Amino acid sequence: MEFNFSQILSTSMVLFAIIDILGAIPVVIELRKKAGHIESEKATIVATVLMIIFLFAGESLLKIIGLDVASFAIAGSFVIFFIAMEMVLGLTIFKEGDAPETVSIVPLAFPLIAGAGTMTTLLSLKTEYATQNIIIGIMLNMVFVYFVLKNTERLERLLGKSGLNVLRKAFGIILLAIAIKLFRNNTGL
Repeated sequence: MEFNFSQILSTSMVLFAIIDILGAIPVVIELRKKAGHIESEKATIVATVLMIIFLFAGESLLKIIGLDVASFAIAGSFVIFFIAMEMVLGLTIFKEGDAPETVSIVPLAFPLIAGAGTMTTLLSLKTEYATQNIIIGIMLNMVFVYFVLKNTERLERLLGKSGLNVLRKAFGIILLAIAIKLFRNNTGL
C-alpha cells in the first residue's frame, strides 16, 4: 500500500470540484431556512459512508445490473455536464423535493454532497488512482464539507452574493472540463 501525494492531491481537487460545497452554500442556506436546522455531523458522516461504500461496491453493483464502469462513467459525464451548466448559466435543471425533518440526509448528504456525479467520479478515479489515495481524498473533502456546513452563515457574510456567484461559476467551468475528460477517456475520442 503506497501513498502518493500527487494522486491524493489530484483526487482531492477533482472531488472538491464535483462536490462543490462552496457553490452549494446558497442551497445549504435555503435548506437551513426551510428546515430550521441542519445536522452538519449527520450529513457529513452519511455522505462519507455512501462514498466509501460506492468506492468499494459500486463496480459490483453495476455488474449486477449489467453495466460496465465505462458506460456508467459516460452517463455520469452527462450528469456532471448538466450540473456544470446549472452552475455556469444559473439554470435549474435538477429539482429536489425536501421534507424539513430529513433535509440533513436528503437532499444534503445525498444527492447534493454524494450524488450521481460524485459516485461516477469515484468509479472513474478508481480506474486511474490507488484506492487508499482516493479514500484520503474523500476524507480531506469531508473535513472541508463539515467545516463549510458548520460555518455557512459566516461564509455567506464573508464572501457576499457576488463572491458566491464567482465561486459557483469558476467551479462550474472546472466541472465542465471534468465532464468532457470523463466522456473522452471512456469513449476513446
